[in-house]
Amino acid sequence: MIYPVILCGGSGTRLWPLSRKSYPKQFSKLLSHESLFQGSLRRLSGDDYANPIILTNADFRFIITEQLAEIGVQHDAILIEPSSRNTAPAVLAAALYLQKRDPNAMMLVAPSDHVVPDTAAFNAAVQTGEAGARSGDLVTFGIKPTRAETGYGYLELAHDPVGSQSKLTKLKSFVEKPDADRAEDLIASPKYLWNSGIFLFSVKTILAAFEDHAKDMIAPCNNAVQNALPDLDFLRLDAESWAEISDISIDYAVMERADNLSVVPYRSGWSDLGNWDAVWRESDGPDNGVVLSGAAHAIECTDSLLRSENENLEIVGIGLKNIVAVAMPDAVLVADMSRAQDVKQAVDLLKHNDAKQAEQFPRDHRPWGWFETLSLGPRFQVKRIMVHPGAALSLQSHVHRSEHWVVVAGTARVTVGEDVTLVTENQSVYIPVGDKHRLENPGKVDLHLIEVQTGTYLGEDDIVRYDDVYAREKRP
Repeated sequence: MIYPVILCGGSGTRLWPLSRKSYPKQFSKLLSHESLFQGSLRRLSGDDYANPIILTNADFRFIITEQLAEIGVQHDAILIEPSSRNTAPAVLAAALYLQKRDPNAMMLVAPSDHVVPDTAAFNAAVQTGEAGARSGDLVTFGIKPTRAETGYGYLELAHDPVGSQSKLTKLKSFVEKPDADRAEDLIASPKYLWNSGIFLFSVKTILAAFEDHAKDMIAPCNNAVQNALPDLDFLRLDAESWAEISDISIDYAVMERADNLSVVPYRSGWSDLGNWDAVWRESDGPDNGVVLSGAAHAIECTDSLLRSENENLEIVGIGLKNIVAVAMPDAVLVADMSRAQDVKQAVDLLKHNDAKQAEQFPRDHRPWGWFETLSLGPRFQVKRIMVHPGAALSLQSHVHRSEHWVVVAGTARVTVGEDVTLVTENQSVYIPVGDKHRLENPGKVDLHLIEVQTGTYLGEDDIVRYDDVYAREKRP
């Protein structure tokens, strides 16, 4: 049995404005009705796979459980990283966690944001790599290049691959992301493949590799796992121990130093959707290369991507060539397709200007549902709130604001002080400043309401929690 270990972090800068720090690309439905994360879960499931182990941070934990539930996938464990420490600590933590449960386990480590259209071909490649992994190799998967890509690292094979079948081949070296000229040279040789960042090995093999090449990481990481605390369905790694671990990738910490490395060349479709150019290439478009999504339209355009993420915002391109234009409710990106790798510069610029759009998503996801701001003024704010069936907000109060809730779809159970009432469509309720209150959805359909806040301070940190079914931190 192979345990999928899914790495689910990320800063969300390369596909801005759709992807942001608060809601990175793996949770977005970029190419289909399912997110990239959900696609990864489906791909790494079946008779050959155990339930996945997922590593993420606290901000994403409820998004993950919601998306797991949407497609009916069970997890083995969700390990919460106290801070971002790169991929080596995450892989080591998963290995140490598995060692206690199944010391002979096989681990397939994969990012959560890749596109692999041919699941059967991918699983066949995994089966090819499994024999090498069981014999003590650290196995990675190399993608046959289709262009001179400068955004990926490369793998150098020890010898030319033979035939068209994916066969296990010894790895000679890792190659850093090249410049354009070097990339042209690399793809001219069959010995170079893109580095996918996907790995297969046994728990024993990877722990031995850390012992040989990154021994200083083992003790603090083991402490972080041993002292981890259960939190609902999650396991929170110990923060103090985690902070002692080096911030380093699995490539630098182990792979580039090991001598028991093998590669499975993978010749089917693959993309990490690292920029908008990649999204355009992976999308189905007409013969003129125009890809449209949402309320987007094109007149005499070629080789362009136009995307609207707001049904009330129409985007129209006229005479465009090699352009990407992405419209969100709160931000718009327009760029030449050849500059798609530079979108991070836009995020850096907005952060420098203290623009919240740099990192905050317009829809703020919570364990009970989501909310989005419709209008914001000096002493008022209007929000749209959605609460899942059976979900409930915390019992709370506010120091600086009052709230008025108007139900527009579904039924709400509202607690204000000692009073509990059912509020249905077209009904409303008022919550004075300082009153304890709670909002619940007792029904079987989503609850939607409009919230009007008024007061001297409207920040999200003006909240005192008294009781919370999601065990979130109480504020004094």
